[in-house]
Amino acid sequence: MDLELGRRKALVTASSGGIGMAVARRLAAEGCAVLVHGRDAARAGEAVEELRAAGGTAEVVLGDLTDDGAAAEVAGRAAAWGVDILVNNAGPVAEHDWDDAEPAAWLAAIDGNVLSAVRLIRGVLPGMRERGWGRVINLGSRAATTPLPNLVDYSAAKAAVVNMTTSLARHLAGTGITANTVSPGVIVTAGMRRMFEDRAARRGRPQEWSELEPIVTAEYAPNPTGRLGTADDVAAAVVFLASPLAGYVNGIDLRVDGGIVPVP
Repeated sequence: MDLELGRRKALVTASSGGIGMAVARRLAAEGCAVLVHGRDAARAGEAVEELRAAGGTAEVVLGDLTDDGAAAEVAGRAAAWGVDILVNNAGPVAEHDWDDAEPAAWLAAIDGNVLSAVRLIRGVLPGMRERGWGRVINLGSRAATTPLPNLVDYSAAKAAVVNMTTSLARHLAGTGITANTVSPGVIVTAGMRRMFEDRAARRGRPQEWSELEPIVTAEYAPNPTGRLGTADDVAAAVVFLASPLAGYVNGIDLRVDGGIVPVP
């Protein structure tokens, strides 16, 4: 299927690896030029080289999105580049429960997950409005719907992301710009694998991922699909919402979680 993304330009935050890189890879494969964002120049450069080697068009932009000045520079570069698709993937996660989540942790979660997106949205919207077309896709989490007791500040921040995205969609009525959230469930990343492999080693359980994944699925993330998610699962949803084909999809929270969150 042609998603009609040729000649479009996208900024994907935190795209030097993980879910962000999977999104960038799919966008580039559809003919979209991609601005790869990160804070590590070497990693972002490697990601760009991979996209170019596969025939894509890509450039690097660096900056800490929790810093007003740095975020303004990233947004300014994106606006000058003519970005009409913004994927806010950046969002720190740290384990805190109600006993150890100090106010500073709550502020950091809001800054990294909510305000980092707000800074970029405000920076690129004028250009999208002028062109009469745009896509804003914010990455949420299944924790926004079912708060996790060991991620209390992160869960609240992601709930705010879902809320502000719906508000943004209404604010942009009639502009040709849509705003949607994609909320992943439990996604297999390198860091997640290491976490569960380390836990298994401490408990004397199997440590090969092929043996460990079914155990993790059953105990940590039981879902009707019967497996954990991948970065490509999330990327497929994001890239569809970024396309002209999704022009009538607006203000939604699309959960890519295998059905782990029960339908109300």
